[in-house]
Amino acid sequence: MTSLRTLGPSELEVFPLALGGNVFGWTADQEQSFAVLDAYTAAGGNFVDTADSYSAWVDGNQGGESETIIGRWIEERGNRSDVVIATKVSQHPDYQGLGAANIKAAADASLRRLGTDHIDLYYTHFDKPEVPVEEIVGALDELVRAGKVRHIAASNISAERLQASLDFSEREGLARYVALQPHYNLVSRDTYEGGLQNVAERSGLAAVPYFALASGFLTGKYRPGTTVDSARAQGAAKHLETERGQKVLTALDEVARAHDAEAATVALAWLAAQPTVAAPIASARTVEQLPALLGVAELRLTEEELGKLTQASA
Repeated sequence: MTSLRTLGPSELEVFPLALGGNVFGWTADQEQSFAVLDAYTAAGGNFVDTADSYSAWVDGNQGGESETIIGRWIEERGNRSDVVIATKVSQHPDYQGLGAANIKAAADASLRRLGTDHIDLYYTHFDKPEVPVEEIVGALDELVRAGKVRHIAASNISAERLQASLDFSEREGLARYVALQPHYNLVSRDTYEGGLQNVAERSGLAAVPYFALASGFLTGKYRPGTTVDSARAQGAAKHLETERGQKVLTALDEVARAHDAEAATVALAWLAAQPTVAAPIASARTVEQLPALLGVAELRLTEEELGKLTQASA
């Protein structure tokens, strides 16, 4: 059995890979999504990440499609108590921003779509600096006190605003962020390392990085002269044009060969070994894509291998 990781100062215990729900209702229909969710949980996974806005960017979608699919799956499987569900507020077309009234209305809408009476981990999706942290934290605290949310977290926030939020919670005795969801991977380190990571480490927050595989680039399937059929191919392929991207691929290949592992597994293992990181997020459109992601739970890289990857990605 893979050992679960405690999420920051909370009592939530999570699998070391969070399953991203951004593809549900986008590149994976309900049947495919159910199959991926079934395979993930069958392998011991219990941490599903979504947002109220997934996937509003698709023609014909309204936002909330991912939550709806996850809610239907939970209802059919009867496994709500076995799964840690994380979702986010601020980007749904009908629930924009982080004003107090919007946070509370958006949470109720998420609960309806998920078909549950509580959200385990509720993130502010994108910080809105024009809204005082006191208003945001105050609204989130009300949700916690009402039993609608178990724990709160932040994503896409500056170190200064994160610290101010934590200070306010501490000062007023209100609900406090337990986790942070930063953009962080082998080809994007400055989006987390530095001030933001320092605040998380100092405050005991767990990091749950998104874009953990750089939109698929770190799976190793993007190579010079290759064409990949993916909705995210353009974003991933841009890393091929950088010296860092080439160096990282070379190092990933070398370490992967030593372990007879996939490049994606190695990239996730590097991330999982970084300070504060509890569980990288990665999504799978098909069941066949899952084994390389789930492998992070068992793969342990040596200090030398971690150093090699860190140096290549500098």
